[in-house]
Amino acid sequence: MERVLEPELMDDPEQARAYARADFEEENQGFVDRFVEFYPEFKAGHVLDLGCGPADIPIRLARKLPECRITGVDGSPPMIAIGLDVICVAGLADRIALRCERFQDTVLPERADAVISNSLLHHVPNPLQFWYAVKKLAQPGAVVLVMDLLRPESSEAAQAIVDKYAADEPAILRRDFYNSLLASFTEDDVAAQLAEMNLSRLLIDVPDDRHWIVGGRLT
Repeated sequence: MERVLEPELMDDPEQARAYARADFEEENQGFVDRFVEFYPEFKAGHVLDLGCGPADIPIRLARKLPECRITGVDGSPPMIAIGLDVICVAGLADRIALRCERFQDTVLPERADAVISNSLLHHVPNPLQFWYAVKKLAQPGAVVLVMDLLRPESSEAAQAIVDKYAADEPAILRRDFYNSLLASFTEDDVAAQLAEMNLSRLLIDVPDDRHWIVGGRLT
């Protein structure tokens, strides 16, 4: 199945609210747990989250690693607005900063010690822009953890995944999940992207039927 692009930004307030209310406990906490498992030596430093959405992962990571500070970047104003509110409620505004901007425009005063991203790449028309940003914004030796959806073999397979994992979610989330699956990349796609960007030290894994994960250290 060929890739079918979807909008780069989730800038519809209703869409952002539905996403923020959805139950991503398993995926988001699993992402944070993987980061800690992959990089047990990483206890303190600056973590950059590209496509942070409503800041659920930054909050979970800040609680798990109390010596880290985190910058979240997202181009969706409604997502950032929700994220700022929940960060204040969580009492973490001194350690988590959010920036409403496209990752392609992000400039940091100093490069990050770690770059993470969950479910951003499938929104990006040109995926090489994403991997270029990872290289540009992270310092040499920085750790990387990126997770995203895995494109199914057909639209029917995509619908079956939606029915399996999102049967009880609102219609707007089911629609977005389906469209995101169609816009996502295969394992071979991602491997080719890493090779083209000379990121061969980053390794790709497919942990389940709907995700791929890339991790490693930058040279």
